Amino acid sequence: MEYQAEPKIYNRLAILRAQRSLSRHELAHALEIDYQTLGYLELGKINPSLELALRIGELFGLPIETIFSRQPFQPSNEEVHGRLM
Repeated sequence: MEYQAEPKIYNRLAILRAQRSLSRHELAHALEIDYQTLGYLELGKINPSLELALRIGELFGLPIETIFSRQPFQPSNEEVHGRLM
């Protein structure tokens, strides 16, 4: 049997963290994970567990599909205005 890599999960963690003026250390502490793990998550180098994704959604008060996606997110201004500004 051939090994298949886990599909990439895209996220908006860095944007959400910046919007709330949180450092990587502060968010990692709130999520009870290592700040380096958060960095790997933000960069898309690792995928969150379902339990961690749910905790992140609860912390930000957002549904997880707003934070994570199997498809790349469009830039925010495209989503709001339907085109690049």
